[in-house]
Amino acid sequence: MPPLKALETSDMYTVGWIAALPLERAAAMAMLDEKHEKPLDFMQPYNDVNSGEIWHNTRCCYCVTYALLLSSDQIGFLVGIGAGITRPDHGRDIRLGDIAVSQPYGNSGGVIQYNLFKAKPGNVWESRAFLNSPPEVLLRALGNLQAQHKLESPRVREYLEEMITRYPRLAKQGYVHQGFENDQLFKTTDPSEEVRRERRDSTEPEIHYGIIASGNTLFKDAAHRENILEEIGEEYICFEMEAAGLMNNFPCIIIRGICDYADSHKSDRWQRYAAVTAAAYAKELLCFIPSQDLQKTQKAINILQDTGLQNTVEAMLDKGAGVNTKGGRYGNALQAASENGDIEIVQLLRMAAAS
Repeated sequence: MPPLKALETSDMYTVGWIAALPLERAAAMAMLDEKHEKPLDFMQPYNDVNSGEIWHNTRCCYCVTYALLLSSDQIGFLVGIGAGITRPDHGRDIRLGDIAVSQPYGNSGGVIQYNLFKAKPGNVWESRAFLNSPPEVLLRALGNLQAQHKLESPRVREYLEEMITRYPRLAKQGYVHQGFENDQLFKTTDPSEEVRRERRDSTEPEIHYGIIASGNTLFKDAAHRENILEEIGEEYICFEMEAAGLMNNFPCIIIRGICDYADSHKSDRWQRYAAVTAAAYAKELLCFIPSQDLQKTQKAINILQDTGLQNTVEAMLDKGAGVNTKGGRYGNALQAASENGDIEIVQLLRMAAAS
């Protein structure tokens, strides 16, 4: 086996591909083209035990990292599995193996944290959970890919076939379509009664765009699922568990392959196939991100640093820190933030001073 390539600098890696589960990482590895060693200037932070690897998507001239954040990464994909919120009677016929993609709508950036809603008088629920919208470079790429799919078929099926040709043992491990007979949707009112749906004429996954609901609950009960949707609204297409902890700190698109319907019939059967359908879509989306636009996009590490500083200031104010406390070469905290150009911090401090 020839030695792996190692680039001189991490600056050549611009897209972070985040995959939380081993089966999701395997899907990423199988879908991308070339494995790299870590760049020569890479230094592992002492408090980072992440054993991520680096892969290169040669077709689109993008270097992609997964499960590893480099200082040069400017945008990201969170790619993996999720639970579909299907409504076949209302024109949203999501099936197992389909792909759910976060897309901003209204006040939402494409993802909401469903466990951050508060009750108001009159049984009205108000969201405190809207997460940040992805950067413009990703939204433009998303729109261009959607337009392309109006003219030509998605390349997801092509990429899946190529993957099995390169790694035939994946078929035996479940990284292929699991059969229409194993995709059953049951009624919420009677978990033993199957919902009749028209059989599809192809195993090619369909792509659904909309708002994804993120939280820390693993759904295995249809009634609980419906109770949550009654509180937050019916417009969501997918439940998942990682995006809520990422979106405000790392600018990304959420791509989920549907592996269950968040009910008591949940199983692991479709997880591997769902992981590779999501990875195939992510690979195609990569090719629609112009490199010149990436140069204008803030690096993820800078966003993380900015967010960390803001969180620290908020925590100090909550603990009673004084805005006008004297000290340091800037005089006080407000003067220091103004001098450094930290606009968000200045606004925080001014609001605290006025209260």
